[in-house]
Amino acid sequence: MPREILLQKLLSNQNRQSLPDKEKTQRFIEKLFGFLFNSNEWNKEQLESKYNELQDELSSLISLCSEDQAGVKNFFEHLPAIYDLLMDDAHAILNSDPAAKTIEEVISAYPGFFAIFVYRMAHLLCRQCNLISRFFTEYAHSKTGIDIHPAAKIGRSFSIDHGTGIVIGETTEIGDHVKIYQGVTLGALNVSKSIASTKRHPTIEDGVVIYAGATILGGSTVVGSGSIIGGNVWLTYSVPANSVVYHKSEVHVKDNNPFPEPLNFVI
Repeated sequence: MPREILLQKLLSNQNRQSLPDKEKTQRFIEKLFGFLFNSNEWNKEQLESKYNELQDELSSLISLCSEDQAGVKNFFEHLPAIYDLLMDDAHAILNSDPAAKTIEEVISAYPGFFAIFVYRMAHLLCRQCNLISRFFTEYAHSKTGIDIHPAAKIGRSFSIDHGTGIVIGETTEIGDHVKIYQGVTLGALNVSKSIASTKRHPTIEDGVVIYAGATILGGSTVVGSGSIIGGNVWLTYSVPANSVVYHKSEVHVKDNNPFPEPLNFVI
């Protein structure tokens, strides 16, 4: 009986839209990364062949979401401009991280750069085929621990250092020359479905630095240009340009009084 019930349920879902193959979307994004950044030894004919192959693969993926192939044309028409954006991102990471020695190191070894690359590609597709764009960014999430919604708006020269645990929500807007460290959340104050069509996530203006563990919430929250948000800050209101927001640490020296049990402390 359970077998018949399951088969009947599956048959009743056959009119549902087919899901893109996750493994194919992952292979596509990896091939695209290699095409853009690891093609030094390919000649023009080989590059053209790889380019056409990528077009065919994306066309096949999009056909599961829509019969309109305009998204493929739009994607590849914007690819040169996105490549320039990505090189700006790579140089921003190189110039801001003293541990980075070469642009090749940033491109090949930095998880933050890979997550930015995948986000920029997913952002191109999110209106045409939201599901594929989500597959792209969730793949980057699984590899890097960096969760960027493809619909977020991110400007030029974006830098992610370390990256693990970063969350950037759907309606987040980030300006140019912004740097974010690990564990940062740009999130919503309210997760009710009734406000799904509204701006729920913060706006980060140009030149802002957000240090590790900071949480910035709310669609009306604006961090003014040139501001610095310190580590572990919890921010739910706007701050003007060139603000410095941080937690003040307090040091207490032990004396002869009994020292509290460690269980009384939050670590």
